[in-house]
Amino acid sequence: MNTFTIFLILIILVSFLLVVVVMVQNPKGGGLSSSFGGGGTQQLGGVKKTTDFLDKSTWALATLLLALILASNFAIPGAGGSQESKVINGSETTTTVPVNTPTDNAADNIVNPGDSL
Repeated sequence: MNTFTIFLILIILVSFLLVVVVMVQNPKGGGLSSSFGGGGTQQLGGVKKTTDFLDKSTWALATLLLALILASNFAIPGAGGSQESKVINGSETTTTVPVNTPTDNAADNIVNPGDSL
């Protein structure tokens, strides 16, 4: 298992967690905290702090995802920059490939609606 595969697995895992955390939130402030009755007062289990936890989790996961994506760029196979261009080295050979062009008789091959086949 190479480094890029590890980064890819981590990126998928963090993306999934980020989707879950965002889906749990309610944009109007209700979210998970309102379903436990945490309207305006501190509850027994500290549910009022759930919104703060979800906000901080969202920012932390988004930052981690961005860092993993940027770090995975250095682990992409073949992107090390050690490959040099063949054109710069002068070893590039040019080959000419003939292109088939339509002939002048192409108009003869058109079938008109009145013609019999």
